Amino acid sequence: MTSVRPATRADLSGLPVEVAPRLLGGLLTTMVNSETVTVRLTEVEAYHGAGTGEVADPGSHARMGRTRRNATMWGEPGHLYVYLSHGIHSCVNVVSGPEGLAGGILLRAGEVVAGRDAAARRRLARRGVVRSDRDLARGPGRFGDAVGLRHPIHDGIDAIAGVELAGATARLELRSEPLQRVASGPRVGVAGLAGTDAFPWRFWIDGDPTVSAFRWGRGAGPRHIPDVE
Repeated sequence: MTSVRPATRADLSGLPVEVAPRLLGGLLTTMVNSETVTVRLTEVEAYHGAGTGEVADPGSHARMGRTRRNATMWGEPGHLYVYLSHGIHSCVNVVSGPEGLAGGILLRAGEVVAGRDAAARRRLARRGVVRSDRDLARGPGRFGDAVGLRHPIHDGIDAIAGVELAGATARLELRSEPLQRVASGPRVGVAGLAGTDAFPWRFWIDGDPTVSAFRWGRGAGPRHIPDVE
């Protein structure tokens, strides 16, 4: 496996759309209730907050400002924003950007490279089916199941300092040499303009079998992006 190193807050201080590709090929390791799982990151999506970057992001949880739900996104880079999707899926994001400017990178998919039995058991407990090893962390809901981080108790856990929170720790490591060739395109299942090719903020390792399937969101689809003089 390519060498990795611990991520630093400085690594994550840029805007999410800049930082997101650098996470690919890195590792997220969690220990939850004394069980350790490591996932190699193969697919991510960038989300900005209100007033972050040159283009407003209508798909972000923080697009309207700070709330109780999205408060972690506004904090120190390197913490994990764990939110609940569709009332059942705990999804994991890496907070990035300067503290006080909301930003998150959704961990959409990965390959379980250590702790396969624990990841499979968690999946079985929550969904009752494991089709194959490639599906253990393929998609953000499955990813959250595999690493064992749950909303709301693990929201805000620090993946840089490794401080325990609610019986869990998390550690983010990055490739010593970032991947040179990264695929990008519209985000998966995001509604409206935010899910079109106006926001090619999904990044993945092309050809990796753990990358999730793409689908357009409601009211999204291919759009022409006019040139800006």
